[in-house]
Amino acid sequence: MDRRSGGPLSALGRHRSLTWELARRDVLGRYRGASFGLLWSLISPFLLLCVYTFAFGTVMGSRWPQIASGETHFAIVLFVGLIVHGFLAECLGRGPELIVSNPNFVKKVIFPLEILPWPMVLSALFHACMNVVVFLLLRLALDGEIAWTFVLLPLVMLPLVVLGLGVSWFLAATAVYVRDIRQVTGPLSMALLFLSSAMMPVEVIPPAYRWVFQINPLTFIIDQAREVLLWGNMPDWAGLGVYLAGATVVMFAGWAWFRLTRPGFADVL
Repeated sequence: MDRRSGGPLSALGRHRSLTWELARRDVLGRYRGASFGLLWSLISPFLLLCVYTFAFGTVMGSRWPQIASGETHFAIVLFVGLIVHGFLAECLGRGPELIVSNPNFVKKVIFPLEILPWPMVLSALFHACMNVVVFLLLRLALDGEIAWTFVLLPLVMLPLVVLGLGVSWFLAATAVYVRDIRQVTGPLSMALLFLSSAMMPVEVIPPAYRWVFQINPLTFIIDQAREVLLWGNMPDWAGLGVYLAGATVVMFAGWAWFRLTRPGFADVL
């Protein structure tokens, strides 16, 4: 193992050009051959929002006091949750495939395998940004206003990005040895969505089950994203700081696990 590899951030610094190129290819490759090309990055979230709003709007919408009072619409409130969930869902869904789907990279000794989560996370961030563009347009069309605090969203998302990196390194390495992990991340992603505040506020959940929603890593970020995107409030800076500290621990733990298990990749693949 190369002890000069440094940490997760130094890997990005040393291979910055390669990382950006892989991220660009990832984004463009997803829509290669499609008639609308990159426009699908705007169309897809809107179609998904329509489906969820139609399916859950009548039941879940009444749970939100802001919706009941006519301050905003369920689609707007829901969309914030879908944006946050979509980022982490991509890390969970694609993380296990990063190594096992690229065996040729493993056999190339000079290829820096440790950077593979970075292009995937950057691609997920690109799609999150496209979702935010759709959200802002929808917010302006339905409510006629955009809170200036939306510019704080990158700071709100930062802890989740750090967490996503750590989870991606862990899943990428573990999936090489335990292929079944790929069958778990899909249901886990759906569970994280429906057991978070994406659909309904935590306050309406029976107290006996509320803790399940509160320990969900998405709930706090979704709530803070709504504060800056919808309600025009400052986020909970102290809470974000604690979240970022925990996410940093996860990131370095995932990185360390990846570096520890990497020598056996070639033997397994």
